[in-house]
Amino acid sequence: MYAETEGIILKQFKTLNGRRMVVLFSKKYGKISAGTGISERGKSRAALAMRPFTHGRYDLYKIRDSYSVSGAEVIKAYYKIGEDVDKYMCSSYVLEFTDQLLPENVPSAEIFKLLLDFFELIETRGKKHMTLAIAFQLKAMQAIGSAPEMKSCVCCGIKDAMTLFSIREGGVICEACRNNIDPGHIDPLIYAADFAIIEALKYFFGNPFKSMEHIALSDKVFGDLQVIVREYRAYHLDIGTLKSEAFISN
Repeated sequence: MYAETEGIILKQFKTLNGRRMVVLFSKKYGKISAGTGISERGKSRAALAMRPFTHGRYDLYKIRDSYSVSGAEVIKAYYKIGEDVDKYMCSSYVLEFTDQLLPENVPSAEIFKLLLDFFELIETRGKKHMTLAIAFQLKAMQAIGSAPEMKSCVCCGIKDAMTLFSIREGGVICEACRNNIDPGHIDPLIYAADFAIIEALKYFFGNPFKSMEHIALSDKVFGDLQVIVREYRAYHLDIGTLKSEAFISN
């Protein structure tokens, strides 16, 4: 079967027998693994489409459950990302997260658009690139129906006095419920969530991603949110520490 689809290369690698493989986030088929004879180091139009941070169009050939990329062309290359080391590492982090988030062979038009919007925003952003990465993860969780509860206490439903965030319960909780969860026990997955943290989370969930072009978190709020997001995705999505996290900063 031959097919054509828009897509974004999430990663490339070589197998033990030297075959070149790509993980392609395709608009039509979702995330797929495919073999290819096209090297990103070439100078052809197809080679340009195999490079990171490129929105491309890909010709696929499928035999049984195996795909191969036989041709490719660039729709848009976000080349400025590769010219800045901080943007490059932040974007690599987002691609790694996306790869771990997506199941195989399940289309997700919303996350596909979200990833393209991320490329658009980070390409022109001047600083605090990781704020966008935090926002991307939260919007992606929202897209798959795994966002935390932020409007009321996830345990009792009251809408006032939200001062804590429970990873285990999946959202904000009030002090009374904190004491009722396990009296006398210190839960390492419950974090103090001051007004700035709660408002930042509500903003990210309540607004389109493209509206976050100029938003920047303070170092303290970013640090707290980064911990909460990391623990939340590990507990609810089974996505632990990403390899690229070791190379990034706000």
